[in-house]
Amino acid sequence: MKLLYAKSEAEGARWEDYVRTSPLATCYHRWKWKQVIERSFGWPAYYLMAAEGDHIVGVLPLVWQRSVLFGSFMTSLPFFNAGGILADSKEVKRSLLDEAIAIARKNRAASIEFRHREFHELGLPVKSNKVTMVLPIHGDSEITWKALDTKMRTKVRKAQGFGMVAEFGGSEFLDDFYSVFADNMRELGTPVYSRNFFAGILDTFPEDTYLCRVRHDRTVVAVSFLCAYRERIEAVWSSSLHSHLHLKPNMFLYWSLLAHFGALGYRLFDFGRSSVGSGTYAFKQQWGAEPQPLYWDTWLASGRSELPERNPDNPKYRLAIRAWQKLPLPITKLLGPRIVRCLP
Repeated sequence: MKLLYAKSEAEGARWEDYVRTSPLATCYHRWKWKQVIERSFGWPAYYLMAAEGDHIVGVLPLVWQRSVLFGSFMTSLPFFNAGGILADSKEVKRSLLDEAIAIARKNRAASIEFRHREFHELGLPVKSNKVTMVLPIHGDSEITWKALDTKMRTKVRKAQGFGMVAEFGGSEFLDDFYSVFADNMRELGTPVYSRNFFAGILDTFPEDTYLCRVRHDRTVVAVSFLCAYRERIEAVWSSSLHSHLHLKPNMFLYWSLLAHFGALGYRLFDFGRSSVGSGTYAFKQQWGAEPQPLYWDTWLASGRSELPERNPDNPKYRLAIRAWQKLPLPITKLLGPRIVRCLP
């Protein structure tokens, strides 16, 4: 077996062929995420392939991030819920893991986080406090509607009574999406990604990326940015204006998403990541969504024993979150991308 560093378009085509046939592959294993991340954030991406003769038998995308604020670490794959090791055997899996550790040591990274949807038995500490919430959807929206409980249908009908309209498109909706998304991130006290990041995704995956905007009169009150792969459609980023929450725009938004993408032929709707017991978890659960565990295996450099928590749930960031919520929106748009690029 030989390990390769996939860099060229020809190697990328071999990578993509392997991912296309792997039953455990996710959207985030696709080759072109390498260029999205490198162009949007400037971080080096190591795309490892294991080959036996002419056959690819495993892949591992790996990104190295480093900053004064958050240190040096690697993730497979940052910014998303999945993208860890794909391998045909335990031996291939171990070889890819060992090579990733060698890269981390060479770069003096403090940790590597491998983001999986399955338990991989890597012999590493595993963070499993996060889940992604998934719901089967149907081509006939009436079937999806009847699967909702009575209380949920009442909530959706109430939202429908306010006269909102859902529209679906692509890059032509990007400005509307980013305006609402940036406003919501400021309200949450979280730095916002750059607009160019989202534009890069739309340009790179035009056939598998969707935007939805919900309008009330002339005001866009809710938005969603979705990525599709195979029969699964994921609402990766969704937001609504706090000033219009009395309209229940999230209820209207998500019902519109379920009906629309079921009609397009997708069969599994992914509401995205949540912490078990959180408010977002409860919101998604009321739609009938079931939690799918996320297994984030973590390698720690010698001398380290505490699993890193570079996220808003970490208590040490509470003061920073409160301060961020008080900043003017234009300032958060300017500073946010410089900070969030350093977070996984």
